[in-house]
Amino acid sequence: MPERFDPKTLRQSWPLPADPRPIVTFGAGSIVSDAHFPAYKKGGFPVAGLYDPDIEKAEKLASEWGVKAYSSIEEAAAEPGAIFDLATPPKVHADVLRALPDGAAALIQKPMGSDLAGATEILKICREKDLKAAVNFQLRFAPMMLALKDAIAKGWLGEVVDFDAWLALATPWELWAFLKGLPRIEITMHSIHYLDLIRQILGDPQGVHAKSLGHPSHDMAQTRTSAILDYGDTVRCALSINHDHKFGRKYQACEFRVCGTEGAAYLQLGVNLDYPHGEPDILEIHPKGGDAWVSVPLEGAWFPDAFVGRMANLQRFVSGEDAELVSSVEDAWNTMALVEAAYASSASPATPLEQRP
Repeated sequence: MPERFDPKTLRQSWPLPADPRPIVTFGAGSIVSDAHFPAYKKGGFPVAGLYDPDIEKAEKLASEWGVKAYSSIEEAAAEPGAIFDLATPPKVHADVLRALPDGAAALIQKPMGSDLAGATEILKICREKDLKAAVNFQLRFAPMMLALKDAIAKGWLGEVVDFDAWLALATPWELWAFLKGLPRIEITMHSIHYLDLIRQILGDPQGVHAKSLGHPSHDMAQTRTSAILDYGDTVRCALSINHDHKFGRKYQACEFRVCGTEGAAYLQLGVNLDYPHGEPDILEIHPKGGDAWVSVPLEGAWFPDAFVGRMANLQRFVSGEDAELVSSVEDAWNTMALVEAAYASSASPATPLEQRP
C-alpha cells in the first residue's frame, strides 16, 4: 500500500542553537520592533543592545525592550562574542561591516546593497574580513516554506514544473520613509524575497524577462512588476506583482501556486494582506496519489517565526551545529544578480511587432 500523505510530518521550524550568542542590532526602524526583536524573544536569543544614528529613536526602542543603546557604531561593534544584526538601509551595510571585528558573524538585511555593484562591494568586504555573513532572506525560513520544501524533497509534488507568484494588494509604502526617492524599489525591496525563494527551489534561471514600473497615483519609483524567469522548456515561472490594488479586500491576493508533475501546492503569504497586521498564512497541498487538497496546519507565520529560523541557522553555523550557512553572502550575490538582470530587462525595449505591409 502506498504511503499516505501526512501534513503533520512536514518540517516547519529550524532547530535552535544550544548556547545562543548575544545579538547586537544596527538600526531602530519598524522592522526591528515589529519582527527582529519579537522573533529573538520568541527564540530565546539574548539581545545585548542596538545602535542607530538617531540616538533618541534608539534609546526609546532600547528602553522598550530593556537593552542597551550604544552611542556609536564602534561601541556596538566592540560587544564581545556578539552576532551582529544589520537592520540598516542597503547604502549603510558596507560601512557597518567595515567596523566589525575580523572573523565576526553578521546577518545583513536585504537587499545586499542597493544594486549588484553594492552587493559585490559587500561580498569583497566579507571575504577580506573573513566574516561569517548571511543575508536576511528570511522567507526561506517561514514555516509554510520549510513545509513546502520538505514536501517537494519527499516527492509529494513530483518534479516541480510551474511556479506562479500573484500579488494584488495595497502596500503602505509610506511606512518606510527611506524608500522615498530611491531609484529601485519594488524588485529590490519586496519581490527580491520571491526571487530568492524561487532560486532555492528551482535553482538559478538562465535569464529573466521583466517590466517594473510605478503608478500615476504616487511617486514611488516602482510598485508593479511582471516577470518571467527562464528555466528552459520544462519549467514555467511567472510573477505578477501589483501593490496598487486599493479597491478593498475582496479581490486582493498574495499567493503562490507551485505545481509538479504529480502534485501541487497553494500558499497564502498572509502578512502582506493588511500589512503590518496581516492575515494567516495558508499552505494546502494536493499530494501525489491523492484526490483532494490537504490543509497543512501551520505552527507559525512568516512574521516573526521566519526571523527565528534565520537567526538560528546563523548562530548554529557559527557554533558548528549547522554545516551550511543558508543565504550566505556568496549565495545571496546570485539573488542580487537576478535582481540586476530584472532591472536591465525592464529598461530594455520589448520585441517589436511587425508592421502590417
